[in-house]
Amino acid sequence: MSYPAEDDHSSHDVVYMGVADGVGSWREYGVDPREFSNRLMEECDNLLLNTVSEDTIHNKCKNKHGHALNRIITPSDVLAQAYENVKEENIIGSSTACVALFDGSSHQLHFSNLGDSGIIVLRHIDSDVAGTLKRDRRTPRLERKSDLRVAFVSQQQLKSFNHPFQLGWTGEDIINGENSFKTACDCCSTSIHVRRGDIIIMATDGLFDNVDIDEIAQIALEWEQKHGFIRGGDIAAREKRWAKGNSMAGTSADVIPELAQILCDRARELSLDKTIDSPFAVLAKENDIMWSGGTSHIILIFILYFYRYKT
Repeated sequence: MSYPAEDDHSSHDVVYMGVADGVGSWREYGVDPREFSNRLMEECDNLLLNTVSEDTIHNKCKNKHGHALNRIITPSDVLAQAYENVKEENIIGSSTACVALFDGSSHQLHFSNLGDSGIIVLRHIDSDVAGTLKRDRRTPRLERKSDLRVAFVSQQQLKSFNHPFQLGWTGEDIINGENSFKTACDCCSTSIHVRRGDIIIMATDGLFDNVDIDEIAQIALEWEQKHGFIRGGDIAAREKRWAKGNSMAGTSADVIPELAQILCDRARELSLDKTIDSPFAVLAKENDIMWSGGTSHIILIFILYFYRYKT
């Protein structure tokens, strides 16, 4: 969801997003793995909706100048409160989770991730943007088809191979013995600056376990080119278009679901292909586990295409 925070001089959007992936092994105990993860995200949404309602009733918060501002709740606090609510409802199960917010005033992405879901940021990194640190030294500039590359990858949290950190509830607190569940305090929380034109992809491991990260970037590039966001890899032309005020905001809002669907379809296709080792299979073999092909996980994807700055 998103809501504005307004003062006399400017307005910006605060966009929250989240994914959660229920742990499939609960089926062995007659528990639907989807119930816990679905309820966790519903409680996150409820918490944010209630916050907006309370701010409206109380005429919002006031900053030191007396201007009206909405409260911004950190992703870890959202996740922590939602988790407590799910436990109070006695929802049995466990789930990985990733909750993020994008603050349009500072162009910052803040997120908290627990387990093996995650976020990647794709960026057109040419020599002007990258300087000497990240520029492509292997391919001559004239031969490069694109400079869209992975600018950021969030950290996964695993106890061991294929055993991610997770929030969970068995119906009672475990006092004696080891509790394998984590809390929101155990999240990997990070903030990163987002540049205009970045593509932010939040997804469960169903995407990252099946589709190589370089292929994700290639799919995103083809999507950009198809809809005219990038023409012939010409970053300068895009900058000129932006300077003229043509951000193609409406087009991007309409076609972002298409990119999510393409990525989901590709992940499912590769999960069924036993002839190609998926990223999951490669990692399994590195852990002395024989595995071929992909892996059948639920795939949830949220995409934010940061197309313009707000002033």
